[in-house]
Amino acid sequence: MRPLYEDPAMRANMSPEAIWEIEGSFNTSSTQIFDAGIARSDWFRSLRDLFDRYDLLVLPTAQVFPFPKETHWPTQINEREMDTYHRWMEVVIGASLASLPTANVPVGFDARGRPMGMQVMGPFGEDQRVLEFAMAYESVTEHLEVRPKMAEK
Repeated sequence: MRPLYEDPAMRANMSPEAIWEIEGSFNTSSTQIFDAGIARSDWFRSLRDLFDRYDLLVLPTAQVFPFPKETHWPTQINEREMDTYHRWMEVVIGASLASLPTANVPVGFDARGRPMGMQVMGPFGEDQRVLEFAMAYESVTEHLEVRPKMAEK
C-alpha cells in the first residue's frame, strides 16, 4: 500500500482510516508481525476447540444500531471511548481473523425501527453448513419481509 500512499493523487482519495493503517505499518517490526501471527494462530485454535463442542457460533453483528450518516463512526459506546475505528465494529473481526465462514442474518428492529443482525460462524471449511443454517433460519422468520421505516427529509 505504500506506493499508493506516496502518490498524492491516490492518497487524496484514501480515507483517514486507510492512511492511519498504512502509517501504522511503517514502524512495525518483524517481531511484532511474528507475534501477531502467533496470536492469530492461538485465536484460530481456540475457536477450533469451541467447534469441538458446538456446531455453530451465533453472535451479534454489531455493537451499535445504525447511526446517522453524518457520524463517521461511533467514538463512544455505553460511555466507553473507542480508541480506534476498529473498536466500534470489533465483534465481526474475530471470524475474519480466523478465516472462518460466516453469514449475517437479520434478527429484527429496535424500538426506533433500526435493523440488527446476527452472525452465524462455522468451523473452517464448513461454508455449506453455515449457509444452510442461515437459509433455514431465514425460512422460519419473517425478518426479510420487514423493512425499516425510512426517515422523512
